[in-house]
Amino acid sequence: MAEPTKVFLDEDDIPTHWYNIVADFPTAPPPHLHPGTKEPLQPGDLAALFPTGLIAQEASVERWIEIPEKVREIYKLWRPAPLHRARRLEAALGTTAKIYYKYEGESPVGSHKTNSAVPQAYYNALEGRMRLTTETGAGQWGSALAFATQIFGQTCDVWQVRNTYEGKPYRRMLMETFGATVTPSPSDRTEAGRALQARFPDTPGSLGMAISEAVEEAAKDPGASYALGSVLNHVVVHQSVIGLEALKQLDKFGEKAPDFLFACAGGGSNLAGIAFPFLRENIAGRASTRIVACEPAAAPSLTQGEYRYDFGDASGMTPLLKMYTLGSEFVPDPVHAGGLRYHGMAPLVSHAYHEGLLEAIAVKQRAAFAAGVEFARAEGIVPASESCHAIAGALDEARRATVEGTSPVILIGVSGSGQLDLPAYSEFLSGNMLDA
Repeated sequence: MAEPTKVFLDEDDIPTHWYNIVADFPTAPPPHLHPGTKEPLQPGDLAALFPTGLIAQEASVERWIEIPEKVREIYKLWRPAPLHRARRLEAALGTTAKIYYKYEGESPVGSHKTNSAVPQAYYNALEGRMRLTTETGAGQWGSALAFATQIFGQTCDVWQVRNTYEGKPYRRMLMETFGATVTPSPSDRTEAGRALQARFPDTPGSLGMAISEAVEEAAKDPGASYALGSVLNHVVVHQSVIGLEALKQLDKFGEKAPDFLFACAGGGSNLAGIAFPFLRENIAGRASTRIVACEPAAAPSLTQGEYRYDFGDASGMTPLLKMYTLGSEFVPDPVHAGGLRYHGMAPLVSHAYHEGLLEAIAVKQRAAFAAGVEFARAEGIVPASESCHAIAGALDEARRATVEGTSPVILIGVSGSGQLDLPAYSEFLSGNMLDA
């Protein structure tokens, strides 16, 4: 019998609970701090921005958090997501490694972001919060939240980083198709936006700037909430469905655990989503997977940032988070991987890195796209700009294995589809892409 090329799970295999790694960390992660008092954040401090269900998840130390049945029903539109054996890529490389990839591009908006957008919209709807504000870099998160809010009859107001608003018009069109209002950031709609425009004329924008605007709008509207697509603990928890499924699927391939796991890292939700269930296996002594965060060289928070408390936005409106950061005012070069252009890293990912539980590399833009093209030509899937960074790291490791004569099992998190990133691929193929 021929070995499978990909493994699907049944709908009944969609996880019933999200996994929270806080319960298994050898040392407790540092708490978030109130921006004014600098004391540990209390649940009530977040009430103006988030519903109680999400606040409870943000502070939870429970290992398993039940996924509401309504959320699981919506998950069935795209979950379980497939796990592929990259046989054609292996052949193209001539590698001795075995390569697998978990593909999140089959979701309604073509990325992993819907895994958190749906529960965030759900918990807000439970409390009658019918307007959600948010930021988006490349547009995957904004699209996901626009989709999710339509399900629950909510409105969605998105501030999109200016350089991707202008450079990725199809992302904006997708958000508007789902009913969202999209504004380039920084804008003149908010006090934060006007102040940022005055301080940084002609800026391409940043996720930190867009967060400031979205937070301001939510805080002044009693019927609104702010929704975040990465970084915070509850987002990381929601994304754990990726890794929980991958554990089952690798077992069906006859693999206990990968030797290497590569995932792109900007704010940290995609990396944590696929990696933390495997990190649990490492912590328990059942596996020894080397987990590698692949970040852009233009925003290398893990490899070049400082581990300290910092704001999650550019205007100092968010709680203080203990994370690896390049500084909340840092504006990365306008690379095409807009979803990775963030100054900091999720506190839980940062804690894991600080404790030596995972590794990190920085990948330059042209190397990332070269790997993306190689992957696309072998596997027939054009990966998102962000995912190309993980693929680049994995291909380097596969080539190293061939030289050394080893046969490691490599798992790649392919966080989304690059069909709307084709102008970036065109720029790479024409030789005009900057190597930021």
